[in-house]
Amino acid sequence: MIAQLRPALVLLLLLATLTGLAYPLAITGIAQAAFPSQANGSLVEQDGQVVGSALIGQVFAGAGYFHPRPSAVGYDAAGSGGTNLGATSATLASDVAARAQAFAPGEAPADAVTASASGLDPHISPAYAAAQVARVAAARSLDAAGLAALVEQNTEHPLLGIFGEPMVNVLKLNLALDALGDDNS
Repeated sequence: MIAQLRPALVLLLLLATLTGLAYPLAITGIAQAAFPSQANGSLVEQDGQVVGSALIGQVFAGAGYFHPRPSAVGYDAAGSGGTNLGATSATLASDVAARAQAFAPGEAPADAVTASASGLDPHISPAYAAAQVARVAAARSLDAAGLAALVEQNTEHPLLGIFGEPMVNVLKLNLALDALGDDNS
């Protein structure tokens, strides 16, 4: 029995060391060397202080800020997840209808009225950003055309023009908005 147990234990220790220690350390080292910003959470800094992550959405509620899409978890990264409400759910229909009231009939962008699957989506569509320009411009006493140009400057376009959809990172847009120097929010 010991003759059979010994190779099994040696193999267990070897594989545990390789897959549980050596491989994670090697991948972490490669990630830190090749992609340090992404490996450390794509943190966004302003004046030497971390103000958020480019990958995790956060709440901006003031009238002078662009708002993210709705979140089922209140942008709490510890509890990432969607509502799990199906297309036939009366609760979902009621929530969407309530959110759509802020827009003219038939003009609510989908991401303005539906929560993201993770509840942490940091991006909105250019259409949702454009729908907020008038509110933000009025709250900050800014020119709407200039603010629309700021939205366009902060729109991330599809990779190679074909992979993905255009999107706007809400944190980066709001930081650019604050950088204009007129924070009346």
